[in-house]
Amino acid sequence: MKKFSNTYIFIYSTILVAVVAVVLAVVALSLKPRQDANKLTEQHQMILGTIGEHPDAAQADALYAELITEQTTKEGDTYYLYDNGSIFRLDGNGLWGKIWGYIAFDKEFNVVGAVFDHASETPGLGAEIATDWFANQFKDNKTIIDNGEIRPIQLVKKANRDASSRYEVDAISGGTMTSNGVNEMLTYCLTEKYADVINQLRDGAPDADVVTGATQPVEENTDCE
Repeated sequence: MKKFSNTYIFIYSTILVAVVAVVLAVVALSLKPRQDANKLTEQHQMILGTIGEHPDAAQADALYAELITEQTTKEGDTYYLYDNGSIFRLDGNGLWGKIWGYIAFDKEFNVVGAVFDHASETPGLGAEIATDWFANQFKDNKTIIDNGEIRPIQLVKKANRDASSRYEVDAISGGTMTSNGVNEMLTYCLTEKYADVINQLRDGAPDADVVTGATQPVEENTDCE
C-alpha cells in the first residue's frame, strides 16, 4: 500500500475542504432567490389568512396582489390595506426566540382575524400561539377601540365573558412567558408603532405613501432550544 507523507495529506485535505466549501457556497447562493420567494409567499399566505383567504402557495402571490395594498409609515414600517379595513404586522419576543403575526381589522377596528407564528417556542406550550384555536379567539367580537382610545387586546388567565371580554383572550396554559411576549407585542405594535396610522385610518385620511414591492420582514427560524 502506498504511503503518503503528512505534508501531502495536509495539502490534499485543505484543497478538498476548500473545494467543498466553494461548491456549498455556490449552491446556497443559487438557491437563495427561490428561498426568499418561498418565504415571501408564506408571508402572503399569513396576511391573506387574517381576512379569511387561504390560497395554496401557487395562488397566494396573485391573490395577494389582487386584494392587498402595501403602504408604509413615515418611519418606514409596512402595513396593509384591503377593501374592508387594514392589516398590521406584529413582532415580538417569546420565551426562546422571535414571535410574530398579523392582525386584521375592519374599518371600525373590530378584529377580522389574526395569525401568529414563532421561531422556537416550546411545543404544547408557547408554540400554541401558532394554532387555530388560539388565533380564533381574536375574532370573537374583539376590538381595540375603547371609548375612542386604542386598547390592545391582552392575554389573561380565564378571560372574562362579560363586556370586557372584547379586549381579552385566554392566555396559554403553561406558557406564561410566551403569553407575556404576545401581550408586549400587541401593546407596542398597536399603541406605539402603528398608533398614528390607526388613528389616521379611523379619521379616514391615512398619512402614508403606497409602496410597490415593499420589503417585508422575513420570519426568523433560529432554533434556540
